[in-house]
Amino acid sequence: MSSMPSVRGTLTANRPLADLTWLRVGGPADYLFQPADEADLCDFLRALPDKVAVFPIGVGSNLIVRDGGLRAVVIRLGRGFNAIACKDGLVTAGAAALDAHVARRAAEAGLDLTFLRTIPGSIGGAVRMNAGCYGSYVSDHLIAVRCATRAGEIVDIAAQDLDLRYRHSSLPDGWVLLSASFRANSADPKVLEARMLDQIAKRDASQPTKDRSAGSTFRNPVGHSSTGRADDSHELKAWKVIDDAGLRGATLGGAQMSPMHSNFLINIGGATAADLEDLGENVRKRVFQNSGITLEWEIMRVGERP
Repeated sequence: MSSMPSVRGTLTANRPLADLTWLRVGGPADYLFQPADEADLCDFLRALPDKVAVFPIGVGSNLIVRDGGLRAVVIRLGRGFNAIACKDGLVTAGAAALDAHVARRAAEAGLDLTFLRTIPGSIGGAVRMNAGCYGSYVSDHLIAVRCATRAGEIVDIAAQDLDLRYRHSSLPDGWVLLSASFRANSADPKVLEARMLDQIAKRDASQPTKDRSAGSTFRNPVGHSSTGRADDSHELKAWKVIDDAGLRGATLGGAQMSPMHSNFLINIGGATAADLEDLGENVRKRVFQNSGITLEWEIMRVGERP
């Protein structure tokens, strides 16, 4: 790769990515850039040759990096990008702020973004995926985002221009989300705190939170998140069609569909990225044979197979 622009942050060549993902797998990126601040990021993007691919990652909670690694500059935002501010019914959070922290800080300010409390990952990823649970989504609250373009310009984009749908947004390749602003309803902080504790208890009772996973593996075929209500139909949930195909607990190498929640792909020890992805593909094939339903990946898979 051509010589890299000089930076004030940290730029590391041939950096393994496994330790930056929740599944702990994956080969190296050509470069990992951790910018010092917005100006450092924009200067770098402006000076970086157009042909060099840029791939922003959050905390790697929804990511399989393939074993051959990533031919790109991976950009990971850190401490300078995780501020959270609550004012006048608005919550503004840096892209690196963890979803759970944003939910808690908002609740302390009497603002209800409790649906974020159990979503793994950071705000940048939550916006990109239009994350949601309990029937609430980022799109229900998002007002606008700030981004750095691939050319190193800072732009503000209104939520309605992001084409937010179930597990989808349209942000151009190589653009880096910097922060997001949310509208939130007012509520008693104590009520919000109790609701979040209840959500965590439910999650920990039903999901393998102690295992190495990347959250839900496949999107629900029904096309929306669980509402958590008693009348919420299970017919077209990803876990249900996986169960019906007899794949709860299925393994390949060090990869397993969790016996606790069959839509969680877990690294039970020593898994390669190929183990995880191939098990997922086997599940997709078997579910299709069994029910005619084609499961769509919710976990992002990037990079090259060696």
